[in-house]
Amino acid sequence: MANTRDLRRRIRSVKGTQQITKAMKMVAAAKLRRAQVRILQARPYAETLSRVLGSLAERTEHTHPLLQQRDVRSVWLVVITSDKGLCGSFNHNLLRYAAQLLDSDRWASPQVVPIGKKAVDFFTKRAYTVAAAEPNVMSNITAAEGRRIAASLIDAFTAGEADEIWVVYNRFLSLIRHETVLARLLPVEPPAGDEATLPNIDYIYEPDAATLLGELLPRHIEVQVQTALYDSSAAEHAARMTAMDAATKNANDMIDRLTLLYNRTRQAAITKELIEIVSGAQALEE
Repeated sequence: MANTRDLRRRIRSVKGTQQITKAMKMVAAAKLRRAQVRILQARPYAETLSRVLGSLAERTEHTHPLLQQRDVRSVWLVVITSDKGLCGSFNHNLLRYAAQLLDSDRWASPQVVPIGKKAVDFFTKRAYTVAAAEPNVMSNITAAEGRRIAASLIDAFTAGEADEIWVVYNRFLSLIRHETVLARLLPVEPPAGDEATLPNIDYIYEPDAATLLGELLPRHIEVQVQTALYDSSAAEHAARMTAMDAATKNANDMIDRLTLLYNRTRQAAITKELIEIVSGAQALEE
């Protein structure tokens, strides 16, 4: 059985850990509020732009390199994780799902584009072909990062390095819930459903359809990438806040158990000393 000194040391250690988890929970909550506002503002624009451009691409007779459907020989999978840990199963579940996609027969020769230090560490240490790596993006997401990553993906698609580009990330739903999303970035997908379900709209193009598509389609890819980064960031902070809250409660339970054990050990030592004193007194009297 541990002595009282060891138990006091363990109690102090757990209390120190509990203070750290409390602080991390508060920091994650503050970051989550900003990230939540950011994604809730960006998501309606991204969804509307995707729907309009998808419908436009379905109807227009003009072509654009970003709309080109090819025989799929090379696929890039963009995997977005966090730069830091201590967020529960946030990264583990996503990386496991991405690895299952890459190991399956869905794509013939997939390559991975990890975004976030956790994804970069995971895929570079295993037998996967890494097309590009972005290890330090998620700690400080800016609009410039989304444009830069989107531009590199567009260049790879137009140059023929990738015939399809997909992205997998965690979509923020609520403080305690997120879902893993797999979406195709390139080529741009038409809206879900057949043409019979789409409204019969005759668009008027100004200045012309080719110029309009050439301007809006790259912007659409930038918005989709930026929204995925914002979604993953908000889901990460929510997962970390939940994990740190659970860790704080577990630390409190451990402190209670250690305190009870400390009191029992201390009482047993006092009782033993009293028994020895009484026994010695009786021996002297006899």
